[in-house]
Amino acid sequence: MNSFLENTAKDILAIYPFLKDLVIVLPNRRAGLFFTKHLGNLIDKPQWLPEVKTVEDIFYGYAGARPADNLTLIFELYKVYKSLHPDPENFDKFYYWGEMILKDFNDVDQFMVNAEKLYHHLSEIKEFETDLSYLTESQVQLIKEFWKSFEKQDKGHQEKFLHFWQMLIALYSNFKARLNESRMAYSGMLYRQVVENLARIKRPDKQYIFIGFNAFTKTEELLLKHFISQFGAKVYWDVDKYYLNDKIQEAGLFFRDYVKDPIFGPTFPEFLPANIGKKRARIKTYSIPLKVNQANLVGELLNSISPEEKMEETVVVLPDEQLLFPVLHTLPHGIDKVNVTMGYPVKNAPVYAFLEAVLDMQQYIKAEETKTLYYHKPLIDLLTSVYLKNSNEAFVNKLLIDIQESNMVYVSQERLHEGGPFFKLIFHKLSLTELFPYLGNLIKALAEQQKEEPLQRSYLFQTFKQLNRLQAILDNQDEVQVNMDFFLSLFRKIFREVKLPFEGEPLEGLQVMGVLETRNLDFRRVIICNMNEESFPPAGKLNSMIPFNLRRAFNLPVQEQNDAIYAYTFYRLLHSAEEVHMIYTTAADQGKAGERSRYVHQIMEEMDLPEEDKNEEVIYVPVDLTSAREISIPKSPEIMIQLERYVVKGELAHTTAFSPSALNLWLDCRLKFYMKYIAGIVEKEEVNEEVDPAVFGNLAHLSLEKLYGGYMERKKRTVIHKEDFKELTSYVFPSIEKAIREQYHLEEHVEVKLNGQLAIARDVLQKYILGVLKIDEDTAPFEIISLEAQKRYKTSMAINTASGNVEVAVGGIIDRVDKVGDIIRLIDYKSGIDTKNFPDIASLFDRESNKRNKAAMQTLLYGFLYQATFPDNSLRLKPAIFNLREIFKDDFNPYLHHKPEQYKPSMELEDYMEFHGEFVLGLKGLLEEIFDPKVPFDQTAKIEKCKSCSFSEICGR
Repeated sequence: MNSFLENTAKDILAIYPFLKDLVIVLPNRRAGLFFTKHLGNLIDKPQWLPEVKTVEDIFYGYAGARPADNLTLIFELYKVYKSLHPDPENFDKFYYWGEMILKDFNDVDQFMVNAEKLYHHLSEIKEFETDLSYLTESQVQLIKEFWKSFEKQDKGHQEKFLHFWQMLIALYSNFKARLNESRMAYSGMLYRQVVENLARIKRPDKQYIFIGFNAFTKTEELLLKHFISQFGAKVYWDVDKYYLNDKIQEAGLFFRDYVKDPIFGPTFPEFLPANIGKKRARIKTYSIPLKVNQANLVGELLNSISPEEKMEETVVVLPDEQLLFPVLHTLPHGIDKVNVTMGYPVKNAPVYAFLEAVLDMQQYIKAEETKTLYYHKPLIDLLTSVYLKNSNEAFVNKLLIDIQESNMVYVSQERLHEGGPFFKLIFHKLSLTELFPYLGNLIKALAEQQKEEPLQRSYLFQTFKQLNRLQAILDNQDEVQVNMDFFLSLFRKIFREVKLPFEGEPLEGLQVMGVLETRNLDFRRVIICNMNEESFPPAGKLNSMIPFNLRRAFNLPVQEQNDAIYAYTFYRLLHSAEEVHMIYTTAADQGKAGERSRYVHQIMEEMDLPEEDKNEEVIYVPVDLTSAREISIPKSPEIMIQLERYVVKGELAHTTAFSPSALNLWLDCRLKFYMKYIAGIVEKEEVNEEVDPAVFGNLAHLSLEKLYGGYMERKKRTVIHKEDFKELTSYVFPSIEKAIREQYHLEEHVEVKLNGQLAIARDVLQKYILGVLKIDEDTAPFEIISLEAQKRYKTSMAINTASGNVEVAVGGIIDRVDKVGDIIRLIDYKSGIDTKNFPDIASLFDRESNKRNKAAMQTLLYGFLYQATFPDNSLRLKPAIFNLREIFKDDFNPYLHHKPEQYKPSMELEDYMEFHGEFVLGLKGLLEEIFDPKVPFDQTAKIEKCKSCSFSEICGR
């Protein structure tokens, strides 16, 4: 395999026998490590190796300083900004564009731009135009184009831009002056200082050799030219004529300028390497549906490598760092050595997400008198994290159940502290002075908990380091007001940039790298993931306060230069590669369809590839694109045994009974019946801050039960007279409060504090219950026979099954049974709206009917249950439905109506017993169908019923 660094090492050894007299300058330390390895392999006798540096080392060495960190610099920039701006923004808003301005100032100095000319005030444009002697005609034209477009803006935008633009030159000069006073600098400032003092640099004692550079900033270019012209420095270019001689190849953009330069030009070799054109690598392109599937394909490609091959000659390039762990998890077992040369963002680590959630929780703390309360949503996210579960899993599980069952919108700090020391550490309201000690102690506690997880401890260590750095910086910032929102915002902004550096043996094993880390390195086999446009090359975005035309006019970098750098990095990988695998995804990402990289298109069009290399391989992920199959579960012997629990074999009271809801569900969808009553699948319950219809209905039932039940207990009688209603009205509010306590599992001594939704629901409920009392007052006197909590009605029915005749239990809870004159009323309270008409009994058992009246069937079943419980009853049984939404209508009528013919008036049902025989036959047929082993648990044919079904995802509907 041809290696640029190895060939360069050979050449240097041939020219310079004494390596200790050399200084080797490379683009990055990784290249320096590989270069040193090659030198070590080539020397035949012991000697001192040369000094290996980066350009950065040279600049900082001559400057005698290193740049301050970005956060400190932005704070300093903000102080200068505040002194210049009459109405400054707060630091949190300033931070984003402060980063942008700092980057612009860095570019201005790196590229030796005259800041005064760049940030010239537009009001002096005529004066500016008279002094363009230092600019080329094309640069002058670009500036004029900018001013022309600027003049088209409305006056308000113009004034804002002018005011801001006028401030930037003062901000630039004052900022640099302040940094000089504080003995601080940003990197561009140091680079400029060195270049402006090149004449003072003494001739070095050692020979300088620059290796493998591509794109220089202006300061770097001037430094190299000075070393070449004044000190005889040598340059080795890592270039190929494939893209240098092709004027439309962006990869050769910089080289084409350098080769024409009077100083750089002579340093290029007489005969340019032609590795890409001379040697044809086997190139394979893969199209894959999902981003994460790339990891599986990488694993397969690596698994096909012969064990005899050197794995260090294979590189996996990851433009997207989020693919790192999926790739590492799919590596073949035979690969025992891996070197990762890229950082992994701490923000993607689970432990960072936990720390951020803990801090975020502070925004959801509510103080009530002496209590500190935590809002349930972020709290549940925290409780389900592995870190709290590791501390006390039993407590967490119990608390999650209590939150759900009691619908606890807020949880008290005292309750959370019952979990133990770790919970006490996490859950308390923080003051600003406690922030850093709190986070420091929390990180230490997490590190102690994660003793067996070295990777998690590494994340925590990096987080701890950054936290200490942040504290040190904030301690020195008196002018910036720190509050909780500001701290959280700053915490996120800083940690989004922090990466965990991986350690490994860089010279052995499989190499996993980011794009820019591959510079100057050669590999026999190259596997590149995410070969998608906007990933490799990355999306074209150059955040800058300086408009595009002005950047171009003043020779500041624009996207074209960025594209050229990434293009070179890509083609550089082809110099020595014998096998190249490029993988791109077709899945849409952030609303954009997956588009393969321009580099793939260029290779297909420009290289003379064999036809088999031009045909990309499409990797399919098995997906069933057909419609979901109909689900039908036969009644196996095991299922028939489960149904036996509804068969009366001993005492009826101890037998599970079919409820009206279960029977209605069987008629609606037999599969749903199976899931709920046979498989026992429980619908997920969540804390509900809103009072949904089901909760409102429960509260209405409980309130009316508490109201009448409590009244009968106090009066020691069951008959309600007209004169009782004045007193009953006064008990409505306490009854609702008792209902709320029971619904949300609140103890008697716990004060009921209602949130907005529940307070509104309580008031609406009070109005409805008073409406029910008004109707009851008009009906009084009546005798209450039972309320729902007092009695469960249950009976049995004989049916024929495949195994013979059996008695099956049927039961239900009737909301209220009362006696008015010679009528027994079977009352069902409903919070919704139900029709009370039904054509005939058969329609109630007809699952194919779109208008099957479930409410009528339920109340008629109550009639069946009551008569079966009291067989000697001779009074009329009259089912009634109290729809709370309808009770204020003038024509409100709670009773069922029989309407056998469409165009004839309906008749009020006066006595259930008129339909008893027909109803019993329908019920018997329904129960026999449930026990029929030939009738499977299948899906309903009525698709519209699936829209609101909790099990629709299981069915695939």
